[in-house]
Amino acid sequence: METVLGVDLGTQSLKVVVYDFKAKKVIDSADAALSIEQDESGKSEQHASWWIDALKSAMAEISTEVKESVRAIGVSGQQHGFVPLDDNDEVIFNVKLWNDTTTVSQCEHITDAYGGEQALLETVGNTILPGYTIPKVLWLKDNHPDIYLKLATILLPHDFVNFYLTGEKVMEFGDASGTGVLNIKTRRWDEGLLNVVDPEKDLLSCLPDLVEANQPIGLLKDDIAAELGLRAGIAVSSGGGDNMMAAIGTGNVRNGVATVSLGTSSTLFAFSDCPIVDCQGGEVAAFCSSTNGWLPLVCSLNCSNAKDVIEQLLGGERDYVQFERDIASVLPGSGGVLTLPFYNGERSPYLPAARGSILGLTPHNTNRANLVRSAIEGATYTLKMGFERLLELGMSIDEIRLTGGGSKSATWYKWLPTS
Repeated sequence: METVLGVDLGTQSLKVVVYDFKAKKVIDSADAALSIEQDESGKSEQHASWWIDALKSAMAEISTEVKESVRAIGVSGQQHGFVPLDDNDEVIFNVKLWNDTTTVSQCEHITDAYGGEQALLETVGNTILPGYTIPKVLWLKDNHPDIYLKLATILLPHDFVNFYLTGEKVMEFGDASGTGVLNIKTRRWDEGLLNVVDPEKDLLSCLPDLVEANQPIGLLKDDIAAELGLRAGIAVSSGGGDNMMAAIGTGNVRNGVATVSLGTSSTLFAFSDCPIVDCQGGEVAAFCSSTNGWLPLVCSLNCSNAKDVIEQLLGGERDYVQFERDIASVLPGSGGVLTLPFYNGERSPYLPAARGSILGLTPHNTNRANLVRSAIEGATYTLKMGFERLLELGMSIDEIRLTGGGSKSATWYKWLPTS
């Protein structure tokens, strides 16, 4: 038996999957939960060491026989997180995540210094949003200048796992386009934008080499192979951001196909063979794909986490069996309960300081099912707005393919825009 190992570094957990590529079936899988440090300021952080501990924990659940069959490794990961390393390749600060909204002032500074949103859209293809990586770099400079002085390398989450496995520092174009400083038209770093962030430090030298997604980046190190119970010298692919890898996994590699990912956040993205830049406000992120194309994308910071907040408040089982019963038991409109599920602020629409609201409550409609369904209805309307914007930009979408935990719900997927 010969297999490949897939590693997915999510926000709430790290998952591993062992796949027999000849028999075309999953042989084994495991996961390990991840914590998040959050507070009222919009902070959302993890420690990079947690990811490695989670990888070791998940791999310990895979049998020795199965691990010995692994011939290659690929890593996907949450996007936008800022992993800062010093000259000794040590992580020097917590990882600010994609849903961290503490960098609003840094986004405003970068935007103004570059010449405004329109200049950003016309040149690099994207505005600067709190979720992206580069305002997190400026945040570190502004808030912890002593630590910032030690910065030698900027990595994204999946890049850091690749570095742990191989010792190689690289970044592929799809994930790199979420940093905010990749010109998605030329596929090169925008040095002018980097100079805006810091005119004195050579930030370009802190960014790793860019590689194509179909390139192997190196071989599994001997010591890491021993830690994980794998063979030394196994090839490691470049991997990519979670959305770019989800596009490949759902066959979203041609015009007309879109993917909806229903996870902690929700994303809607569709393949394009040319850059799609939203020059009327940048609501649609102009990302590169990991298949030598482009992947215009709409992201909401709140999706299944809105369900989790209500379920935690009300108690009971937090699983998709109970969730399906709840949302299927009430009519559309949730009995008049209206939820704006902006618990983490929001990116689409751009309201980073927003907070969640539940409206329309009466003694008759305040129950678990209405509250859960209303949370998901609110999250789904964000996807509807994004779908309509993609059509306005001239994209033709014939079918939507689902991924993420929410895809387990037969009731939920019937609400999606093309239904």
